[in-house]
Amino acid sequence: MPDADDYSPLYLRGIEYFNACDFFESHEVWEELWSEYQGPSRKFYQGLIQAAVALHHFGNGNIRGARKLYYSTRSYLEPYRPLHIGLDLEKFLQEFQQCFSEVIASQEEFPSIEIVPDLIPEIHLNPPPA
Repeated sequence: MPDADDYSPLYLRGIEYFNACDFFESHEVWEELWSEYQGPSRKFYQGLIQAAVALHHFGNGNIRGARKLYYSTRSYLEPYRPLHIGLDLEKFLQEFQQCFSEVIASQEEFPSIEIVPDLIPEIHLNPPPA
């Protein structure tokens, strides 16, 4: 289990953007972290990038892109369950699924689905950043 001092500054900055619903900036920051990182959490960071891009697409009405990235997010993050680098993935993936439930359920090729702001997941680390 990481100590709160072990969190990368880029990881934390990406979370700040993510929780502010600035998913494009979140993805940019995490991509910088991911591109320089070669350790065992590389696919975890890739999953966070995918989650941010999925939410960015969803918010912009690109439902096909959002759906595709929803599934890739899950495939990247699920191996790190239940907790990784302070992130409760059980809770995050459940909230992510609730947020995307209408997208996942839709059979339309080009559905018109609005993102529900109250269902957008947030990231809160345990232990909290120092």
